[in-house]
Amino acid sequence: MARHRIYTTSFASVYPHYVAKAEKKGRTKAEVDQVISWLTGYGPEEFEAQLARKTDFETFFADAPKMNPSRALIKGVVCGVRVEDIEEPTMREIRYLDKLIDELARGKAMDKILREN
Repeated sequence: MARHRIYTTSFASVYPHYVAKAEKKGRTKAEVDQVISWLTGYGPEEFEAQLARKTDFETFFADAPKMNPSRALIKGVVCGVRVEDIEEPTMREIRYLDKLIDELARGKAMDKILREN
């Protein structure tokens, strides 16, 4: 089976869409960054460096300093697929991020998004 094109898509090219989706619903870029940091472990400087390098999604997640172990608590449907049922690891990480951004845009409380309860 052919690899999905999202793997070779630059994270920096999609990131503004994440921010726009959140801001359109009254959330902030800082909240988007917080969600990404929570998921991947990237600090602000490391994250900016990844954006500047135009790192693709596959490398962005492969190079993540520390994927949050609580990400396994992320459940639900993104693009018609249950994230917990996705077997391919990189695609699952991408969909975890999509789900977190969706929750942010829907106005869910940050502590719930970050699975702190």
